[in-house]
Amino acid sequence: MTLEIKTSNIKPIRNTYGHIARRFGDKPASRYQEATYDNAALVNFHYKPLWDPDHDLNDPRRTAIHMEDWYALKDPRQFYYGTYVQNRAQMQEKAEGNFSFFEKRDLGARLSEDVLSKCVRFLLPLRHVEQTANLNNMHCSASTNYCTALAQATKFEAMDRLGNAQYFSRVGLALDGNSGSTLNEAKEFWMTDSAWQGVRALCEKTLTVKDWYETFLAQNLVFDSLLNDLYYRQMDAWLSVNGGQDLLILLDFMSSRLTDSQRWVDSVVKLTAAESDGNKELVQSWISAWRISAQQALEPLASAMLGEEALADAFSALETRLGKIGLGG
Repeated sequence: MTLEIKTSNIKPIRNTYGHIARRFGDKPASRYQEATYDNAALVNFHYKPLWDPDHDLNDPRRTAIHMEDWYALKDPRQFYYGTYVQNRAQMQEKAEGNFSFFEKRDLGARLSEDVLSKCVRFLLPLRHVEQTANLNNMHCSASTNYCTALAQATKFEAMDRLGNAQYFSRVGLALDGNSGSTLNEAKEFWMTDSAWQGVRALCEKTLTVKDWYETFLAQNLVFDSLLNDLYYRQMDAWLSVNGGQDLLILLDFMSSRLTDSQRWVDSVVKLTAAESDGNKELVQSWISAWRISAQQALEPLASAMLGEEALADAFSALETRLGKIGLGG
């Protein structure tokens, strides 16, 4: 008796989903493409939203910006839920190790009174600023449901900012032995210190903007660029030369996520401005207006924290960033 084993190749009828094939052709798609492109419903809605009866549920008219294809504003990081969670889980594991290292060796006891007081007054109140950034990006995410590429990326940014706020709270607890006293002091500074009142007012102002793209620019480009330079470059340098190096390991999560976040924001803004002259003019007008507001708000804080030249240096960094995405000058 002879046993003969044969193999046969089965050719798939199609290689990907229909909506992906219509955009990229009938070929195997990446996970990011499958999770992102053309998933949002655009027609056949049952009702208008009661809170905004002038628009559909997923409606691109919630911004004055116009794009022929909103999915052109893809995420260069290729983040969808799975890859985002894996990436941030690794970062969180590292951050938890940093906090454990700091607390186990009681490194907070080595910090000078000058460093501690500066941290409580100027660093810990940032958790309130980060909460504002979370709300602003949630507004962007809720308004961009017609384009999953934007909706998911802004949601991820919102979750990052919530994580930042929680880690700033953890910094305070690490410094006061989990008593919460530093957080109470920091909140009092946030509520009453004259250095913070302009920032508080600016945070409240950003929360009232209806056009989600203007919110996106105000928060993720203008405001964040200035704050990131003030804190994660200039204040980092101050801590390094004033005996606060140990504190920097607690800020690693906040600073290390900046690179990929800024790369995504810059890509979105650059592609939007390149779409049309109308888009570019509108983007530049919004940036100009928010730069003025940010300067007025941050001047007292930057001067009290780092000196009179600090804010000018931060604006120089913003100019450099705008120049790289074609919006300088």
